Amino acid sequence: HDDQHGTAIISAAALLNAIEIQGKKIEDVRLVVNGAGAAAVSCTKLYCALGVKKENVVMCDSKGVISTSRTDLNPQKAQFATSRPITTLAEAMKDADVFLGLSVKDVVTAEMVKSMAEKPIVFALANPDPEIAYETAVAARPDLIMGTGRSDYPNQINNVLGFPYIFRGALDCGASEINETMKIYAVRAIAALAKKPVPPVVSAAYNRSDIKFGRDYIIPTPFDPRLLTSVSPAVAKGAMDSGVARRPITDWDAYNEKLRQLKGNDRKFTRRINEAARTNPKRVVFGEANTDNMLRAAAIAAADGLCVPILLGNEEMIEKRAHRLGLNIEGIEIVNLRHDREAPRRERYAAMLTTKRQRKGENFESALDKMFDRNYFGMMMVETGDADAFIAGTRSANNAAADIAREVIGLRDGFNHFASMHVLETTKGTYFLADTMVNGAADESTLLDIARLANDAVKFFAHDPVMALVSYSNFGSNEEAEPSMVHNVVDRLHRDYPDMVVDGEMQVNYALNKPVRDKVYPFTRLYGKDVNTIVFPNLSAANAVYRIMLEMGVGESIGPIQMGLKKPIHFINIDAEVRDIINLIAVAGLDAATMAHK
Repeated sequence: HDDQHGTAIISAAALLNAIEIQGKKIEDVRLVVNGAGAAAVSCTKLYCALGVKKENVVMCDSKGVISTSRTDLNPQKAQFATSRPITTLAEAMKDADVFLGLSVKDVVTAEMVKSMAEKPIVFALANPDPEIAYETAVAARPDLIMGTGRSDYPNQINNVLGFPYIFRGALDCGASEINETMKIYAVRAIAALAKKPVPPVVSAAYNRSDIKFGRDYIIPTPFDPRLLTSVSPAVAKGAMDSGVARRPITDWDAYNEKLRQLKGNDRKFTRRINEAARTNPKRVVFGEANTDNMLRAAAIAAADGLCVPILLGNEEMIEKRAHRLGLNIEGIEIVNLRHDREAPRRERYAAMLTTKRQRKGENFESALDKMFDRNYFGMMMVETGDADAFIAGTRSANNAAADIAREVIGLRDGFNHFASMHVLETTKGTYFLADTMVNGAADESTLLDIARLANDAVKFFAHDPVMALVSYSNFGSNEEAEPSMVHNVVDRLHRDYPDMVVDGEMQVNYALNKPVRDKVYPFTRLYGKDVNTIVFPNLSAANAVYRIMLEMGVGESIGPIQMGLKKPIHFINIDAEVRDIINLIAVAGLDAATMAHK
């Protein structure tokens, strides 16, 4: 299935979109297929099912064009034999609209591509090297759309876009086979997904801010988390419409919710973030490299290609600690900010900070003193572009590092506060909790910003935010100060941000128990929806809840994730587990990649 039908489905989705972009009609395109094995035959049959006319197909094998004049054809090849008086691939390529290669490298020349019709499409899928190099093809025909099987060029036609999602849909409806209808439904679902806005987490993974439907993006990327919820339902519907589903799905809302929950199970979310960070490792500064777990995390992240660590501290002390811990930190940069050789950089940073804050009481002498502080120095590295992200080690929830971040980095436009979020992966799904670290005492303005920032952050991770603002009251049942504050914030969100899916104030049990909430409070904007984002009325509640959940082994944690600063500055307790620090490193890298594109 993978080599044959997987290739057919994914390449067919790419073909539909490429034909659309090039302004052609599928029934008119002339197709040349080089390679006549099982995958090539499967691809060609599916293309014909989608509208390509068999008389417009020329297939070639190692002996040349498969024609009706040959007597050595098996039934699989014979069905695509052409009566045209041509014998070579070069002849077949002349005036062709589409080339599909499932053969060997370098079999196609620049001259062959030049001979193709206006606005050609070339899918050179031989692995690891395509039938024609990407650079050669593009140079020969600037008007072409090209796809390969490689991840280092645009339009990677990768079977992982279809598996295991195709089998997920087939199994869920009890399909007795995987037929042509199911494959076509999968093709159209994948093609449609490429036309939707790309989540920031995907843009960051590929180090590109311009990923949008067009000649360099005709098919989704393997990192797109929406493939599961797009392809699987399409396949199940195809099975039902073609009569092979033995357990037809009747409640599509429930099925889609089941798939959304699957995305959060088994650390899929965490793995996806880590995999994406590895594709574009960023320079991450560690402010507390002289602590065991921070140093362990930095060494592991470097070895795993997760980031390019920069350690702040005394070289001799860090090297001794690494030796004691059995860590290999060879090649990792260590910056001793107190060393004389760093004096010019300290002075440069101090001058920049002075200029930035001279109307707020800052002078050069005080700024220079601050540059002997790791947090100030590390954050200035990010502010000046000497690094991409900074991870500060803290000892408490409400910490001085947050004040330094406001001073050095500043807040995002349109916000008066920044906050932090923890992501928890549980057996029931992925949950986002805010604010778990920064704002000690929240007023209405603070809580409003936290809710807005949380909404943006959840979208960054390619989830649709469904948000509850919680308290010990339900929708005005208690008029004391705290629930009233939360109630007022919800009113402002409903008035000023009507597109946000948010409601409250409500108790946590109603937020998380959809059937009970819908029965008792059917008027809420959350009716029929599963809450995945919880905003707490104060730091004590948020911090306590996520720590209780972790200590009880409820799930895997990522965070605290900073929301609202202009650049990637993240905070984590110095006693955090190594894997928690590594997860935050991945988030910091994605954060940096995304901000670099803005």
